[in-house]
Amino acid sequence: MANIIQIIQDKVSEAVQTLYQTDFPAAQVPISTTRKEFAGDYTVVVFPFTKAARKGPEAIAQELGEYLSEEVAEVAEFNVVKGFLNLVVKDDYWKGFLLDIAEQADYGKQAPNGQKVLVEFSSPNTNKPLHLGHIRNILLGWSTAQILEAVGYDVKKIQIINDRGIAICKSMLAWQKYGKETTPISTTTKPDHFVGKFYVLFEQHFKEEYKDWQATQEGEQVFADKAKPEEETTAFYKRYKNTYFNEYSQLGKEARELLLAWEAGDEFAVSLWKKMNSWVYAGFDITYEKLGVTFDKLYYESNTYLLGKDMVEKGLENKVFYTCEDGSVEADLSDAKLDKKKILRSDGTSLYVTQDLGTAHQRYVDFEADKMVYVVADEQNYHFQVLFELLKRLEEPYADGLYHLSYGMVDLPSGKMKSREGTVVDADDLIAEVVDEVRQNSQERDTLSDLTPEEQELVMHQVGLAALKYFITKVHPKKRMIFDPKESVDLQGTTGPYIQNAFVRIKSVLRKWEGAAASKANSYQQLEAEEKNLILQLFTFPEVLLQAAKEYDPSTIAQYAYNLAKSYHKFYHDHSILKAESDEARDFRLALSEAVANSLEFSMKLLGIEMPIRM
Repeated sequence: MANIIQIIQDKVSEAVQTLYQTDFPAAQVPISTTRKEFAGDYTVVVFPFTKAARKGPEAIAQELGEYLSEEVAEVAEFNVVKGFLNLVVKDDYWKGFLLDIAEQADYGKQAPNGQKVLVEFSSPNTNKPLHLGHIRNILLGWSTAQILEAVGYDVKKIQIINDRGIAICKSMLAWQKYGKETTPISTTTKPDHFVGKFYVLFEQHFKEEYKDWQATQEGEQVFADKAKPEEETTAFYKRYKNTYFNEYSQLGKEARELLLAWEAGDEFAVSLWKKMNSWVYAGFDITYEKLGVTFDKLYYESNTYLLGKDMVEKGLENKVFYTCEDGSVEADLSDAKLDKKKILRSDGTSLYVTQDLGTAHQRYVDFEADKMVYVVADEQNYHFQVLFELLKRLEEPYADGLYHLSYGMVDLPSGKMKSREGTVVDADDLIAEVVDEVRQNSQERDTLSDLTPEEQELVMHQVGLAALKYFITKVHPKKRMIFDPKESVDLQGTTGPYIQNAFVRIKSVLRKWEGAAASKANSYQQLEAEEKNLILQLFTFPEVLLQAAKEYDPSTIAQYAYNLAKSYHKFYHDHSILKAESDEARDFRLALSEAVANSLEFSMKLLGIEMPIRM
């Protein structure tokens, strides 16, 4: 059926032409939801018409209200408040809309728009398991991909795996020195956790080495020569740690030698690198499966780190880049308030931005995408400003379709995470903890005892993952957040389980109804306030979905789902369904319940959340 907002806009445009002999595009007619303190469903702002009408807003609103009452069958009545025209839409329209969508599983989904978008997310290092920070990245990337797909884009989910560099060599060296030929199988350890333990072990041994060096004559002399005036020893050595690693550390020297050997194609170094990375990939796959996440294509830094040299040549030819006296290559982005940016070192080796230039171009070659979305923490804001500016100046065909979905870091109630010190919260451990919280709550409530053990585990996994995913996606990406496992499973809070509970409640009602197939919902007369509120919320979903896609913000969908669930819980509390006052009311409320269940399930699916049939 026709959209009531478009109907009103079309008729207001027609009225302005008829009454004031002025053309005003229907799409530009300002209309919004009426504020709760006033009577009405929609409010038309009439101030843009004052010049044409040569009248005050009050008079214009009155005339337009009278015109719409005559010409628009769906308008029941109107009122004017301080020049704003408030319109009440007839219940018949809302009932017709509800019955139209009641059985649509994906109401709000848009037709394909012919455009392709790449969403890059996760992109972990291979020296440690996925952790809480990765979970936020993964959930934002996955839900953004689902939302973009729902509004019509052809979406490809990709990641670049950072499988080379000094950090990986630290894990490799530690396994060589301290691993004693153990493997994930021999130690019955999840493979990525196994490799991560050696990264932590390297840092522990390096810390001891550095501490011992500080007490040597050489270490004391370095402090005497290079400390700032009145600088404490603790502050100096904290500041000097990276320099020590690169210039004095034996472990640092051995790790760098391993990296150079890998870069030179040394058979042993490459073999060890492949072995340890294969362990990590096997572990990653297990975690991705738990989270219900898949990718369409994987890029590996070991294959892409030499890309970008051709882009540098193009930039030099087009005078976007220039060669410095030392042979390095730079771009002057001062006019974009981004300073000068080194693109290539004097020895001809690439920097991260060089690699990213080449990788972006390669992805366009691979997919010919119209847009590329990079889900990366806000620590890299400057990097992506530079990258996008460079690609625009290089006149890459996709340069205007680039977006950095920047997000804040995740902390725990106990504070920040530090992976080098082994205090990071692994994704697997966090998933297990949240599911365990659900298990304890379920045992206390004893609501699943009639299910088989396998069915109980499935429900607890679905509820636990909903708790985790919703708690993270409900926060606007740019906000830093604290993840609290206990709070995330609260059945009364702004949580995934709270929304799932509304869905489960509806499914229970629908299962209990065994009435005749012929519904009398069409004959239902006057809507109750809570019923109309639910219908109005359902009506807004297509716009909510489009807004979430436009702003790359899954929290918009999360808030919609919570508000809908909250409204349904109130409706359920205040009104009988199966024992309603009439057959017509019963059947209408069953249809309404089904529509709400469908919308909850679809919106939560966009966040990567499954709905259980029991809780």
